[in-house]
Amino acid sequence: MKFMNFSRKDQIATVHIGCELEDGCLDVTQAIGGGLLKFPRAATTLEEAIQVADGLNLLRDQVRELKTSSMGIQGYLFKPANAIYHAPVTHPEKIIGIGLNYRDHAAETKLELPKRPLMFGMFANAIIGPEQPIVIPPVSKQVDYEAELGVIIGRRGRNISAGDALQYVAGYTIINDVSARDLQFADGQWLRGKSFDTFLPMGPCLVTPETLRDGDGLAITLRLNGQTLQDSNTSHMVFKVPELISCISEVMTLQPGDVISTGTPAGVGFTRNPPVFMKHGDVVEIEIEGISVLRNPVIDFQ
Repeated sequence: MKFMNFSRKDQIATVHIGCELEDGCLDVTQAIGGGLLKFPRAATTLEEAIQVADGLNLLRDQVRELKTSSMGIQGYLFKPANAIYHAPVTHPEKIIGIGLNYRDHAAETKLELPKRPLMFGMFANAIIGPEQPIVIPPVSKQVDYEAELGVIIGRRGRNISAGDALQYVAGYTIINDVSARDLQFADGQWLRGKSFDTFLPMGPCLVTPETLRDGDGLAITLRLNGQTLQDSNTSHMVFKVPELISCISEVMTLQPGDVISTGTPAGVGFTRNPPVFMKHGDVVEIEIEGISVLRNPVIDFQ
């Protein structure tokens, strides 16, 4: 099931939770307020719903019942064309990136496969939603794209086994792990090059795990100005989602709303000959099977 944060175009400042149905999208926040859905408290964003124990599961099950019942939901539906989508989460406690997690990407960089997941931190200041612009900072001339499957955590957990890991997944989304390569390589580590405002586009929705299971075997594609530059599959991950959750939780307590960005496949810009970097006027699209398309324009810093 697909959930999203959205605003109606005539009420841009008001964010609601939505859920995709066959004949439109359900305004979940409005349905909770109107008593159509039963929820422990008011929830206007997915982050608020995730903070409730099994919150998304509760909403998912009730929406399923609505679809098969005679209760009228027409007054709670909206058309996607009349909505602006936002990132599924905007203030996670943690965003954990994973480096060199695709065999084809490790091969193109001529680096050995890691023995354990290579973890690094990212920050919420970089998060933007669909259609929001990626801003090229004046200090970088080599801003690169990275198509990635994102995992959003739904339950608090520490020392989670790989066998239990999927119980802690709220859902999956799409992430563009934008990277200023000149700064990244000059520093010898990844913090500065990945931390600029707008460098973490995310969305357009969250897909619950009963649909995508462990996230394995999904086609993942990136297009820059319509040209396909990354075309792979999550089956090429070195460490799959359950292993990542287990390894990360050995180090830190995972909290509801935390995000794991699971690494990028081959085809990134800096490995190409000649290199391809994003520039003002570009449009970058990432499509992951079973989720949707994350689209963002690129602009220079104003």
